[in-house]
Amino acid sequence: MILFPAIDLKNGQCVRLEQGDMARATVFNLDPAAQAASFERQGFEYLHVVDLDGAFAGKPMNAMAVEAMLKTVKFPVQLGGGIRDMATLEAWLQKGISRVIIGTAAVRDPAFVKQAAKKHPGRVAVGLDARDGNVAVEGWAETSTVTALEIAKRFEDAGVAAIIFTDIARDGLLKGLNLEATIALAEAISIPVIASGGLASIEDIKALLTPRAAKLQGAISGRALYDGRIDPAEALALIKAARTAA
Repeated sequence: MILFPAIDLKNGQCVRLEQGDMARATVFNLDPAAQAASFERQGFEYLHVVDLDGAFAGKPMNAMAVEAMLKTVKFPVQLGGGIRDMATLEAWLQKGISRVIIGTAAVRDPAFVKQAAKKHPGRVAVGLDARDGNVAVEGWAETSTVTALEIAKRFEDAGVAAIIFTDIARDGLLKGLNLEATIALAEAISIPVIASGGLASIEDIKALLTPRAAKLQGAISGRALYDGRIDPAEALALIKAARTAA
C-alpha cells in the first residue's frame, strides 16, 4: 500500500479544496516545491500532484510550479489536470513526471487514453472522480451520465497503470474514505485502484491495511496531512509494518 501525499496547485500555490469547489480553497503553502521536499524528507515514496487551474482550463496552467518540484525532489511524481492530448502528456513525461493522470479525456476521448497507455506502458493512470456514482469532468464542474465502473471497464487490458477513484462528496472534508465504493470498484476490475477523497485519520490508514482493502494499490492524503490529523511517521510506520508482515 502506497500513501500518496497530495499537492493541489492553484495560482502557483499549494491549496486544498472542499468538494472540488475552487471558491472554497485553503492555501497551505506558497511554495509547492518546498512542500514537495518536505514530503520527501518525511519518507513518502510517491507524490500526487493536481493542476487545478489546468483541470478547468483543459491545458497546463501551473507548469512553473510543477517543474520547480521536479527539480527539487527525487521521488516519483504523478500529475493530473489539463492533460487532454498526446503532446501535453509526452511533454510532461519528458520533463520527468513518472505517471500522468487523465481525467476528463478518459470520459470524452477513451481512444486517446488507450493509445497513450499502449505507447507509454505503466505511465498512464485514469482519474475517475465520482459525484453520486457518476463521473464528474472539467475540473468537477460538470457531471457526466456514466458511472466510474462503466468507464473503468473501458480500459481493461489497455495497459492503464491505475485508476484513481475520488468520492467528490468527501474530498477535502475529512469525512473518511468511501472504502465501500472504492473496494467494490477494485474488485470489479483488474486495474489497480487508488483511493482518494476524505482520508481523515490514522484509523483510515489502518482500514486500508485490513485484508478487505488488499486489492487497493494505495490512497491519497491531502488536508489531513497539512493540518496534522495524520502523523506521517506513524502512518508510514504502520504501512511498513504491514508490508513486512506480508
